[in-house]
Amino acid sequence: MSTSIHAVAQQGYGAGTNDLYDRARPSYQSNAVSHIRQAVKTAGAVNVVEIGAGTGIFTRALLAHPEWKDSLGKLKAVEPSAGMRATFARTVVDPRVSVAEGSFAATGVEDGWADVIIIAQAFHWCPDYEAAAKEFARVLKPNGVVALVWNLDDRDAAAWVAQLRDFVEGHMSFPIGLWRTFFGLPSYGASFKPEKEETWEYTLPGTLEIVTERALSSSSIAILGEEEKKGVCEEIKKIMRRGDGLVWRDEGKGEFEYPYKTNVVICEKQA
Repeated sequence: MSTSIHAVAQQGYGAGTNDLYDRARPSYQSNAVSHIRQAVKTAGAVNVVEIGAGTGIFTRALLAHPEWKDSLGKLKAVEPSAGMRATFARTVVDPRVSVAEGSFAATGVEDGWADVIIIAQAFHWCPDYEAAAKEFARVLKPNGVVALVWNLDDRDAAAWVAQLRDFVEGHMSFPIGLWRTFFGLPSYGASFKPEKEETWEYTLPGTLEIVTERALSSSSIAILGEEEKKGVCEEIKKIMRRGDGLVWRDEGKGEFEYPYKTNVVICEKQA
């Protein structure tokens, strides 16, 4: 299925890169995970398909959440990267959970099986949104939902975050926000109700090491050579030394507020 994977994602999230990704990326806020559960109308056991499940960061948050841990039926994780699947299998241990190769347009899940499809931090990698909409409609039960989730640096909360995002995004090889075209596609409109979006703002503990590792875990930076990565680290140091708008938690320990937000978009399938 390698032809269905964006080339940068395939290389940047290949073998040897995923321990850094799993360590550096933050988990998901409890209120966002709860919001997805409340959007699912199933009263009994909930069947979940998680596409682009990566190293299992979202899956672990779901399994630990009080509203999910007892209501989950089965979770079928779909992940095209062999390296990420290996990390997922090592870090997610639950008899209700399985992980397999697949893509947005070819999940390998049977017709009408899922109550919810969850895609966390991955839908921007989709190469064919029209095909994905058709696959989602096929896999979901009537009134099932797709939940698109992103943890994002909050560039509007502090100037240093905006500078960091501008620098990191300058290495990216795809347009930011292209995934929003999904909602205007014929296949989406034929099967789904208008999308509903919620955003939660918060701060996480930050250090220079945390900021640097999160930047290095970006696929577009992970594929760079070692000298180029050194240049990335130096530029991040410059941004953090200026510290425009930075709020310290404990300056002596080098710990500051890292503004974040989580976006969740709920797409309900028509009955």
